Formats: sequence, C-alpha cells, structure tokens
Amino acid sequence: MAIGGRISKIILSNLLSRSTTGCLSSSSSFGPHSILISRRGIASKLYVAGLSFYTTEKALSDVFSQFGQVVEATVMMDKVSSRSKGFGFITFASELEAEKAINEMDRKTLHGRVIHVELAKPRRAYSSAPIARGPPEPLTDQQ
Repeated sequence: MAIGGRISKIILSNLLSRSTTGCLSSSSSFGPHSILISRRGIASKLYVAGLSFYTTEKALSDVFSQFGQVVEATVMMDKVSSRSKGFGFITFASELEAEKAINEMDRKTLHGRVIHVELAKPRRAYSSAPIARGPPEPLTDQQ
C-alpha cells in the first residue's frame, strides 16, 4: 500500500510539473485536468451509437450535461467527407453520473434518431504482425 501510494504521488507530481512547464500539448482542448481525471480512473467514458449526422459535439455535451459534469464530448467524423460517422463518446467526471446517463438516455430519441448508450470499451491492442510492403523477397539458392 505504501509503495503504491508513493508511486501514485510521483506520477501525479510528474503530470502536474509537465502541465506547468508546458510539456503537455497545448493543442489539447481539454487541458491537464482531463488528463489527471482519466489517469486517476475517476472519469467514466460512454459510447453513444445511432447519432444523427447533424448532431454536433456541443449539442451532445448539452444533452448529457443534465446528468452531471461532462469532461469531454466527441462525435467521430469521417476524414474524407467531414460528416459524422453516427457515433461518439461522452466522458463524465464520475461513475455515478455516467450510470445515470446510461439509465436515462439509452434507447431514447435524440435529434430524430434512437440512440444507444453504454460504457465505452478500452481500445484493443493490435497484433504485432508485420505489415506487408511491396512484393515478396525473391527466393535464393540457400533456402
């Protein structure tokens, strides 16, 4: 317990020193507070499917803010067409707020579409299989 607490304090102090020295990316629109919340495991991220193509991040944040403090709202966009992919993510400051949002918003209508809300699953680690680039190497006499 003492070792784990000491390590947590070291990590937290490193994050705080990075945020004050400018080592954290200033392009992040959420700032160091969201990094600290997610690192400490306080935040709960929800996956929202079935969004209208016209739902914006601000609209999504406004709708879900009635259930608690929304740390981040993201609508996933197609890079080519710049249109919504029809799903997004909401990060709440606490698990209780996230559970309340799931219970209240799952299978409800938002902007004319029935949405599905559930806890977001962690990203899968991709296999370390090599990526094929170009034609295969020619066989030699030694093989």
